[in-house]
Amino acid sequence: SDLLIAQAATLESRVPFLHFFDGFRTSHEVNKVALPDNKTVRAMIDEELVTAHRERALSPDHPVIRGTSQNPDVYFQGRETVNPFYAEIPDKLQKAMDRFAELTGRRYGLFEYVGAAQAERLIILMGSGIGAAEETVEHLVAEGELVGMLKVRLYRPFDPQRLLDAIPLSVKRIAVLDRTKEPGADGEPLYKDVLGAFAQAYSDGRRDKLPRICGGRYGLSSKEFTPAMVKGLFDELNQERPKHPFTIGIVDDVSHTSLDWDPAFRPAASQGVTACIFYGLGADGTVSANKNSIKIIGEQTDNYGQGYFQYDSKKSGAVTVSHLRFGPRPINSTYLIGDNEAGFVACHQPIFLDRYDMLDKAAPGGVFLLNSHAAPEQVWDTLPGHMQRQIIDKGLSFYVIDAYRIADQTGMGRRINTIMQTCFFAISGLLEQEKAIALIKEAVKKTYGKKGVRLLERNYAAIDAALAGLHQVQVPSAVSNEAARRPTVPASAPEFVQKVTATIIAGRGDSIPVSLMPADGTWPLGTTAYEKRNIALQLPKWEMDLCTHCGKCPLVCPHAAIRSKVYPEALTAEAPASFLHTQVKGGKDFEPGTHITYQVAPDDCTGCGLCVEICPIRDKQDPKRKALNMVEDEAYHEQERANWDFFLGLPEYDRSKLKETTLKGAMIMQPLFEFS
Repeated sequence: SDLLIAQAATLESRVPFLHFFDGFRTSHEVNKVALPDNKTVRAMIDEELVTAHRERALSPDHPVIRGTSQNPDVYFQGRETVNPFYAEIPDKLQKAMDRFAELTGRRYGLFEYVGAAQAERLIILMGSGIGAAEETVEHLVAEGELVGMLKVRLYRPFDPQRLLDAIPLSVKRIAVLDRTKEPGADGEPLYKDVLGAFAQAYSDGRRDKLPRICGGRYGLSSKEFTPAMVKGLFDELNQERPKHPFTIGIVDDVSHTSLDWDPAFRPAASQGVTACIFYGLGADGTVSANKNSIKIIGEQTDNYGQGYFQYDSKKSGAVTVSHLRFGPRPINSTYLIGDNEAGFVACHQPIFLDRYDMLDKAAPGGVFLLNSHAAPEQVWDTLPGHMQRQIIDKGLSFYVIDAYRIADQTGMGRRINTIMQTCFFAISGLLEQEKAIALIKEAVKKTYGKKGVRLLERNYAAIDAALAGLHQVQVPSAVSNEAARRPTVPASAPEFVQKVTATIIAGRGDSIPVSLMPADGTWPLGTTAYEKRNIALQLPKWEMDLCTHCGKCPLVCPHAAIRSKVYPEALTAEAPASFLHTQVKGGKDFEPGTHITYQVAPDDCTGCGLCVEICPIRDKQDPKRKALNMVEDEAYHEQERANWDFFLGLPEYDRSKLKETTLKGAMIMQPLFEFS
């Protein structure tokens, strides 16, 4: 609708319109929308204006030059010629909005007020934060609070009179929110415009008194902005001298601009909404499947749907968290699902169990679905103790499926998305089971149909096999795993890593206070080594008897997760029994008794298999066996952790004694860009 309204207004005003949206929060949200029909589009667009627009185009039929170089004597005057065009935009845009309302019943204004008729406290903002603010205002007004909010639809050209006309005269205190920061400025842009509008009206005698106006920042880089924060902002406006400038959503212990808020606050709008959260791995298909689920539910039921997807900057192989909401009314909750909100929590990767407090999100009486290799009767003991306690205390239903086994059996490789999607529909009951499966298959056909019939058949087979592999686990009455949670980083890590890096790795970066962030953007090196992602389903295994020590595997590894070292054999006296080492080939370049090891970092390897692919050596008796082979064995993974730790303790070889121009020599050197 905004594009259609702007198109109509730009044709009449002859001024281009630029649509802004605030980053990921808007661009990565999937929602149910009602598109204007062609009849409405036709009615909104004036054909005479379209013709006039085309006639103004550059053409050899009526040649002109447009966009000349101008000197200081006339440039100023030329710029002032456009004033009438900009001055007319607010009226013409509102006219287009009113026309759209006549055609569709959907009414918009340049400034839209929501709240109590006699509101005393007001917040002004624009962009995606409007959703959270509107939910909060409606909730507080229903409880008798005299609060309101003003939505800004047109920012430039700014219309101060319409702004003032939209604000109740009863308002005594105003907080203006900007989703930007201008260092050195005495307030952010929208705040300054609002302040200027009121000051000018007072100066002209159109207002006999001024409300107290404060300005602040929120939501930079899609930082969370929740109803709890909006409530905290209204609470601040109750103070005798509200803070200015302020920030909301962070802990500022340097400039002390931040406001307090109660994270437990929930607006009434969240009631009756089904909230679901899915923890997946980049490239495992979780996000694609969830997007299809939203479309299925939105199109096949009376429910509205909303989806938002948190991506890690490391893309493939990093965590993706999908936040889905479904409900009978349009969903304007432009914020993540919070603690104790999700009726359905799915963990598509068992490696996340120790890393994230995902069941903090689970609502009492909700459902927890886990993808795990463990059998249904054994899976309980694989859960960390704190998760077992949460399942018991919250009365969660617990389901398990070995999705990777099904994916492997049906030729899907690591793509478990359709399997987990089938389980979601089977458990949630949002659609009748047979209908849901048919719609999932239809969605798969739309998504992957162009990639061939064989891929579709594999997906269909995986979907059909999913329900047979889904099991509900009987939840015991007591915790069985009392082992302490493994720390995010070792106790020996530097202080910065302990306080900052570890908090970010654990998914709690929002809680880091300003004082811990480097002011000049300077960060210590080597912190990547502490993020043990443990995402490899398979690890390369070194076969010493075949290896020629060519050095190609460290060369090709994108993450420096497989390394070689040469060292005196005597240093292996206290090595783990499974630690592999052998006399280095090409011994003339090294001292006698020099051994070599090719060692994988099991928790840093991504399991991509490039090292095996590039390995040139095959067993003549068994051509499938190479000097490196991918193996899927949890015991091997655990064994290699100890071997990697020992490997790191071995000294680096003197670079000056290596032939840096040979592949083997270069690959023995310590990589200086590690686990990239």
